[in-house]
Amino acid sequence: MNALRTKSLTAAATTGAALLLGAALAQPAAAVELPNSAVAYFTTGSNLTGTRFAVDTADTGCHDLPAAAASAVDFTAANITVYFNADCTTGRPGRPGDLSYALGSLHWANFPYPAVSYRVTG
Repeated sequence: MNALRTKSLTAAATTGAALLLGAALAQPAAAVELPNSAVAYFTTGSNLTGTRFAVDTADTGCHDLPAAAASAVDFTAANITVYFNADCTTGRPGRPGDLSYALGSLHWANFPYPAVSYRVTG
């Protein structure tokens, strides 16, 4: 019985040490500079870096971005539909389909493809 208790304690200590080592070696999460006000914009770089393109959330028309965007933030009450083709055309870049990206209110995102157009949807 004593040998079983020793094995259990050794296993628990080994597991605890592995958890502590894993926590110590873990990489910190990407630092994203989030805005502190009601804004919506696209950026040319990931994690909201690079050149910013403001979104007028009162304008619900289709808008082509001046340059491809890798990320965006929407800290407003509106929702934004993001397209990977010009003229708010759904699909993967250069291909027809039904793909678009829903950037919801109070969210930010890195896109799977470069975003080239958008529409405020509500």
